[in-house]
Amino acid sequence: MPSTKALTSIAIEPKWRDAGLRYHTFRFSLAQRFGGRVQKVSLDAGFTCPNVDGSVATGGCTFCDNRSFSPSRRLPRTHITGQIDQNLARMRKRYPDCDQFLAYFQPATNTYAPVDRLRDLYEQALAHPKIVGLTIGTRPDCVPDEVLDLLEEIATRTFLSVELGMQTMHDRSLDWMNRGCHHDAMMDAMERSRGRGFEISAHAILGLPGESHDDMLATARELVRLEVDSVKLHNLYCVKNTKLADQVAAGEVELIGQEAYVSAVVDFLELLPPRVVVERISGDAPPDYFIGPEWCLNKGAVRRELDAEFTRRNSWQGCKSGVPA
Repeated sequence: MPSTKALTSIAIEPKWRDAGLRYHTFRFSLAQRFGGRVQKVSLDAGFTCPNVDGSVATGGCTFCDNRSFSPSRRLPRTHITGQIDQNLARMRKRYPDCDQFLAYFQPATNTYAPVDRLRDLYEQALAHPKIVGLTIGTRPDCVPDEVLDLLEEIATRTFLSVELGMQTMHDRSLDWMNRGCHHDAMMDAMERSRGRGFEISAHAILGLPGESHDDMLATARELVRLEVDSVKLHNLYCVKNTKLADQVAAGEVELIGQEAYVSAVVDFLELLPPRVVVERISGDAPPDYFIGPEWCLNKGAVRRELDAEFTRRNSWQGCKSGVPA
């Protein structure tokens, strides 16, 4: 029998438009599924990446400093239970009405280890009484069948979302960012992951150098074709001590502006079926790490501009997908 932590339903009909939303937000989706507010707790299990350790490349992604986008990597690392307790103590001050949390294995590549080690780490998180599910961030070239078998088993007992860092469908952009893999890895990962009972999320970056507006929408259409369950969008932003920082300083890379980004996001979401959950619409970093663009630090303003553009167009997520909302 599934445990009491098992997800309440894997086929909840989205009603986000009835709630006055223009797109299928992550917060709305979780509230439907769990009956109340749910927040993610970032965990650092000490993983690295194959384009850092030399397996496929060295130096990591052009834009990446894990400390800049993962709170858990900016803190002294302790065991999994200790990290959860420390994070919950802080989060309860900000979200006093929240009593359910997802353990989010966030920085680096969180399936990049032997299966026995992965099982132990995931089970430590699930044993915590406030954890109602897992989110695991990884790369599409790091989900061998034995790892997928483990994830499939876990998904029979609890909510599980696996985040695949697709970033873009364009191989030239993946080469630019020193990703160490091409889009065929994403297609293969999706083919082997479908039907295993866990949600599949995809990361996509808008505003990559050399990508046109049409290129970004091609990535949207590819996500539709791949039948992902959710997406995380963010603008290309720059943090210190990265190759991208040097490129921006030298004038080799121009970061996307807010108006162009908002237009691209709305066009992107109009193509996604209404069932797809939109987990994130922009990205930023802590001031100590951040270089630019400045506009993305004000997430509230970005959301307001996004809603205003949807309203101006009288459109919504999926209105160009051919799938009724």
